Amino acid sequence: MNLISTLLAFIVALGSLIVFHELGHYLVARLCGVKVLRFSVGMGKVVWSRRVGPDQTEWAISALPLGGYVKMLDGRETDVSGLPPEELKREFTRQNVWRRIAIVAAGPLANFLIAILLFAGLFIHGVEEPASKVRVHDQASAAYMAGLRSGDGVAAINGQPVATWSDLRWELIQAAIDKSEARMEVERPGQGRYHVVLPAAALLALDLDGDVLGKLGLGLARPAPVIEEVVPGAAAATAGLRKGDLMLSVDGNPVADGVDFIDAIRPNAGKTLRIALRRDGHELLLSVTPAAEKEGKAGVTVGKIGAYVAQAPDMINVSSSPVAALGKAVQKVWDTSTLTLKMIGKMIVGQVSWKNVTGPITIADYAGQTARIGAVSYLSFIAFISISLGVMNLLPIPVLDGGLLLYYSLEVLTGRPVPERFGEIAQRVGVGLLVTLMMLAVFNDIARLL
Repeated sequence: MNLISTLLAFIVALGSLIVFHELGHYLVARLCGVKVLRFSVGMGKVVWSRRVGPDQTEWAISALPLGGYVKMLDGRETDVSGLPPEELKREFTRQNVWRRIAIVAAGPLANFLIAILLFAGLFIHGVEEPASKVRVHDQASAAYMAGLRSGDGVAAINGQPVATWSDLRWELIQAAIDKSEARMEVERPGQGRYHVVLPAAALLALDLDGDVLGKLGLGLARPAPVIEEVVPGAAAATAGLRKGDLMLSVDGNPVADGVDFIDAIRPNAGKTLRIALRRDGHELLLSVTPAAEKEGKAGVTVGKIGAYVAQAPDMINVSSSPVAALGKAVQKVWDTSTLTLKMIGKMIVGQVSWKNVTGPITIADYAGQTARIGAVSYLSFIAFISISLGVMNLLPIPVLDGGLLLYYSLEVLTGRPVPERFGEIAQRVGVGLLVTLMMLAVFNDIARLL
């Protein structure tokens, strides 16, 4: 069932975004008076079609569910020699260069518009996210050496307000991309606000692949290790642990939160541990022997005592008025687009690993995961993919919209079209480049799975 739901989530996300992309081309072509012959959802052989409207435009569904295209009246693809003058006026290549630019640019702009609308809707609805409170336990980490401590709440980075965990990650990635230090304004419980600086060297050492915050020594702050439930008959119940007990230490080693407590129990299967706890204002010392259990596909032996401790991080709901939400959405799309372009530039010059290039397998996996989490996560995922599609299509690569826009820009500057022979050669190069990128993306996807 997970495979089916993942495939459906992937097809719905990518398919709908491609349809909106092509609708952008279609609507602007119609506004510019260009005749549209076919609007296809999917690629390859047409399996269903119907002609609609005064132009008898063919609306079609094709065999391959991913992709789509708008076929316009174009003298490069169709013999237009026998058409009457009023029809020739509606042929694509006979339009002035600014109309052609508008038609080609409309696809990527439609993707950006969809992302803005999705983000604006999410900001109005309100998004529940972990707060920007950190957990810092590795004393050798960059975060600890900079002065951050567990329980600190990050309020701003380099002057940008930070409220949620995603804000925190975003601003640190931006600092790494910009090769700058991260000047952090931090709130420490009972001590007010102070400043911490993560040096640029620590951020430049990141490859931005995977758990960026974890590599800096940052984790989500967790609540105090209070027992929420004890399984009857398990080791914890036998030892006398009860719901509401606050764990203080295990074998003399302090535990600050539920993650610490679990980490102290797991490697000690079959070994008797001395647990210090506080119950009703009194401190107690109990002995507990974790049971040995096999875990995971590899069958690793871990210790478990049959007690659940609080681990859920502090959550906040971030919502905005419609006007503020729209402004935040535009800023979000702009920031994401510029960050994507910066990442591409750094990959080209070798400053960022090409492992960051992801393909359809990884995208499908994320689609399935976010769909199972809930509508908010799934819609956020779709918005980010829409931005990626918009940016990707604007790259100056022949066969993409950006390649055509490059040709038309040269035509504006020189006053004449790009030579047809040059366009044919560039198109072959563009196809080769796209195939190479796709092979790299699929290779990275498979490497991640393995």
